[in-house]
Order: sequence, then structure tokens, then C-alpha cells
Amino acid sequence: MNATAKKAGTSKDFEQGTTATQKIGGSTGRRAALLADRIEEGAAGLAEFAEGLSEAEWNAPVSGSDRRPVGVIVHHVASMYPIEVDVARAVASGKAVTDATWEVVAELNAKHAGEHAGVTKAAALELLRRNSREAADAVRAFTDKELDRAAPFSLSFGAPVTAQFVIEDHALRHSWHHLARIRAALGR
Repeated sequence: MNATAKKAGTSKDFEQGTTATQKIGGSTGRRAALLADRIEEGAAGLAEFAEGLSEAEWNAPVSGSDRRPVGVIVHHVASMYPIEVDVARAVASGKAVTDATWEVVAELNAKHAGEHAGVTKAAALELLRRNSREAADAVRAFTDKELDRAAPFSLSFGAPVTAQFVIEDHALRHSWHHLARIRAALGR
């Protein structure tokens, strides 16, 4: 675990300098713990970067094609963790996920942006920390068998993907993806 994740304090374990991989026992698997650690690491990196933003940077559009303010994007990442974990749980149980389409994602993003246009930094960061911690805790509960289970996933064009792939491509990657986009937008 890097210093960025520990410094941002996304969970009590981080504050104590303990990672999930050090606490493995019982039914918790090493793979699930590593995935959870990476979710927390990405969220902590996004939180640490966002904490240092000026008001102007917080309200700057993330790109020429995506006019959502940086702050709305941070809140968006935080808001998506419960949905991303629920999708991974569905795949882990062997259920096909057919109602998640890119059109639905676009609608959710637009609705979210409208509802949270004036989100404060404090509110977005609190939600980011809470939801990423809860997502990581949920991922730690996955067994290797669940991580390996595959089911058709409509965002992957109906391909049968594993629950681990869904976790990596959504809950884990999401904060890293948007942090990179925010850094590019702000030239930092």
C-alpha cells in the first residue's frame, strides 16, 4: 500500500497502517483482499488530489467534451461504488446483467450531474471515503470461486466476464480513470 492511500485515511485500517492483505484469515481470500486494497488506494489518491484543489479547479470542466465540473466527477465516482459492487455481486452469483447499457450509463451520469451541480468538496470527499471503504469491505467478502464465476454482462457486449473483471474494470479502475482525466484537464 502506498503512502498516498495511507495518508488519505480512507479507512480505520489505513490510519493504523494495516492493509487487508495483512489481515487475511478465515474465508477472506488473498485475491479479494488485494482487489479491495487497490479500490481504497485509488479512492485515496483521488481524495488526496481533490483536497488540494482550489475553488476554481473544483468547478472547472473536466474536458471540452465532458463539461461536468471536477467536483461533480469526484462525487460521481463516490456515487457509483454501490452500483458497481452490486453488479459484481450479480455476476458472482452467476446472474446475467442485461440492463446495464451505455445509454443507461449516460442517463445516470447526466441525472447525477444535474442533481449534484453545486456539490461541496467536503460532501464529495466524505462520500468518496465512505463509499470506497464500504465497496472495499464488500469486495473483501468475495471468495475465489465467486471472483472466478462468469456471467453475460451487457456493458461488455454480452460477453461472459468474471466478477473479478467487473470489480477491476469498474469499482477499482473508476477512481484511477477519473483522476487521470482530472489531472489532464487541470494540467497537473
